[in-house]
Parts: sequence; structure tokens; C-alpha cells
Amino acid sequence: MRIIPAIDIINGKCVRLTKGDYATQKVYNENPLEIAKTFEDYGLKYLHLVDLDGAKSKNVVNHKVLNDIASNTSLKIEFGGGIKSNEAISIAFENGAHQVIAGSIAASNPELFLTWLSFYGNDKLILGADCKNRKIATNGWLESSETDVVNFIKKYEKEGVQYAICTDIAKDGMLQGAAIELYEDILRQSNINLIASGGITSIEDIKKLKQIGCEGAIIGKAIYEGKINLKNLKTLC
Repeated sequence: MRIIPAIDIINGKCVRLTKGDYATQKVYNENPLEIAKTFEDYGLKYLHLVDLDGAKSKNVVNHKVLNDIASNTSLKIEFGGGIKSNEAISIAFENGAHQVIAGSIAASNPELFLTWLSFYGNDKLILGADCKNRKIATNGWLESSETDVVNFIKKYEKEGVQYAICTDIAKDGMLQGAAIELYEDILRQSNINLIASGGITSIEDIKKLKQIGCEGAIIGKAIYEGKINLKNLKTLC
């Protein structure tokens, strides 16, 4: 299973939110590259990088941060936030993204999403399937829908999607454990490579996600708040 530490960016700085609420932002470091290099120093190979300004403005904003990290580390970066147009996804790949996460566009413009899936390949595009009460949420989680998350993933799996990231927004930043039941439900009903995100608080949470069959686990606030030690994470890689 891929162990994927997270860096969320607002105004070029490394921050964390609680339940996706921009009003709760807490700055952990003003130099995201420094954080990324620390992850690399501990033997981690992947990075989940989210442009929160981009998610809110519906266009990639912090591409310089992406470029800095991609140019100065060997981390394989999955990048999301503001991927709403051909220009935006091009900017992401041109600035060093290994994979790009597209969620809002998959909900609002399936035709464009499927065009990207065909053009870039299903190894390069990750379906963003973030939800609240099992309903898909989009645009930096500021907008909700009536679309069931499991059906959303199953629909796109039939179209060739290979990877999906699912965050239960109610769990995000709460440090109260991952949405195990939700992930079990998704994995029972699909063969998607599922990346879990939100609420992961301990090494035991990560081991449980691996046990149920998740392909990856994204860890954010638990690292920054000292709940999970990078040295311990290294042993899982």
C-alpha cells in the first residue's frame, strides 16, 4: 500500500483545515518544499499536494509550489485543486505532477473528464470522490450534491478509471480515525484502486486500511500534530 503524506497549500504556505472549512486553516510551515524534503529524507516516495486556493478559485494557483517540489525532490506527486480545464490539467503535468486528481469536473462535466482519461491514460488520472453523508461534494467541498459516492465510483470504473481518492469530509482533520465502513463498502462493490483520505490518526488506522484492501493512504494532520511519527511511517513503506 502506498503511504502518501499530504501538503495542502494556501498562499504558498503549508496549511491544514478541519472538515474542509477554510476558516479553520492553520499554517504549519511557510516553506512547503522544506516539508517535502523532510518526507523524502524519511524514505517516503509519494506526496499528496492540494492547491486549496485553486480548489476555491476553480483554476490552478499554486503551480510554483508544485514545480519547486517536483524539481527538488524525487517524490511522485499526486496533485489536485483547481483542475477544471484543459489549461489547468496541462499546467499541473507541465509543472511536475505524476498524477492529477480530478473530482469536481467528473461531477459537473463527465465528457471533459473522460476526454482527459483517454488522452492522459488511466494511470495518470485519479478520480476525486470526496463526500459528505456519502454524497459527492465538489469545488473545495464548498458545494454538495445528491450523487451517491459508491455509485459515482462504480460509474467511472466502468469507463476505465483505475484510481480513486475518497475523503469522508466529516472525518477530515478530526483525528478520530478513518471511514473504514465507507471504504469497505466501496471495495465490496468495485475493483477500484482506492486511496483513503481523512481522519487517519494512527499506525493502526493505516494497517486496517491495508487489511481491507486500500491501495493508498493519505496522512496529513496526524503528521503535523505529532500523532504519527515519520520514522514509524517509514517502516510501512
